[in-house]
Amino acid sequence: MLIILCLLLSCLDVTRQQVSPRVPTAKVPCAPAPACEPRPRRDAGGRGGVYEHLGGAPRRRRLYCATKYHLQIHLNGKIDGTLEKNSVFSILEITAVNVGVVAIKGLFSGRYLAMNKRGRLYASVTYNPECEFVERIHELGYNTYASRAYKTLPNTAGTKRKRSGERLWYVSINGKGRPRRGFKTRRTQKSSLFLPRVLDSKDHEMVRLFHTSSNIFPPFAFYAIIFNCYRT
Repeated sequence: MLIILCLLLSCLDVTRQQVSPRVPTAKVPCAPAPACEPRPRRDAGGRGGVYEHLGGAPRRRRLYCATKYHLQIHLNGKIDGTLEKNSVFSILEITAVNVGVVAIKGLFSGRYLAMNKRGRLYASVTYNPECEFVERIHELGYNTYASRAYKTLPNTAGTKRKRSGERLWYVSINGKGRPRRGFKTRRTQKSSLFLPRVLDSKDHEMVRLFHTSSNIFPPFAFYAIIFNCYRT
């Protein structure tokens, strides 16, 4: 038995020596992935485009005020509200310019909603700091839009007036469809609450017609065509 055991141990030693040790394989570095090229940006005129100077994708909406008026931005710079459901001047593009800050542009007028230092709303031809509004979501899905540039500062100690806190100036349309001055507005007032409404199929058709025909017809002739389409 002892002889047999010695023979078995010797066989095991021979087999271990014959087995070649594993050589660790060198890891081949993976080829670096090609750098992602920046996505080409389009002008905001096309559907789904972006503003070159703002950098956000616009949302096309109608802003329906709790006073039952739609916010309008006219060609002549006038801001008001309309009870008409399908007014072309109430089709707006809302674009994020910063976290919680938006710019509102009339699609058919090409002007930006703005508020000056006196709290008056107007339509600006060019984008400027007065065109920036702080967007906040409130009860029942309504939004408020407060001027980022102007607000009522709190009274300092020692003044004759009653001490008051900081107050924001909101976009507001009263019960007669007229804009209210910013320093007279409050967040809880119905005139300061707006419901963003998605465009319907007829609105999308008008937008398509606007982009395809704006370079063919003169401006006034084109808007006459638009109004006739809405009446039919």
